[in-house]
Amino acid sequence: MVATLAPEKVWTTEDLLAMPEDGIRRWIIRGRLFEQLPDETRSEEDMTIRNRFHSTAMVHISGELYIWWNTLTEPQGTLVCGEAGVSFPGATTTIGVDVAYVPRDVMLVQTEQSTVIHGVPTLIVEILSKSDRLEEVDQWLAAYRDAGVPLVWVVDTTDRTVTIYRQGEEPTMVNAKQELTGGDLLPGFCVPVAKLFG
Repeated sequence: MVATLAPEKVWTTEDLLAMPEDGIRRWIIRGRLFEQLPDETRSEEDMTIRNRFHSTAMVHISGELYIWWNTLTEPQGTLVCGEAGVSFPGATTTIGVDVAYVPRDVMLVQTEQSTVIHGVPTLIVEILSKSDRLEEVDQWLAAYRDAGVPLVWVVDTTDRTVTIYRQGEEPTMVNAKQELTGGDLLPGFCVPVAKLFG
């Protein structure tokens, strides 16, 4: 079963944060709650833990971004990872992301009580897992596009590729024989794609 819809109502970030930590991945897009539930092809292990390829890619991508981040002069943004919660303004959309770079101006409006980032990251990285379905990925990408996320990387650990989505442009893909760059949004960021997969 692909992501299932909860009964119709307008869901909020507060509703999402009040739900139990039960291993089910949930997100809100345009006020609708989606739940990623196990089915006959999706094992409980797929749902509650990440496989080592996903985890390795997350560490390497975060590490490369951290190296780049340390080269920046003030003001710097913030790097987050590990299903970090992001709530897009005015969109009633809250989703957990694998890795993100959040610009300083967005971080300045966060409060000490906020556990979810309210605003639009410059970069969101999604690392595909066996349990991810095409419909789910399409939902995330549509939410990022609607929110105006300037740069999204979708990392495929099986094919060892990164698909790059930039606002207003056609997606492009780089493979393990090429380099991944941040362009004008992450100036100076450049890494061989092969390094992201260990």
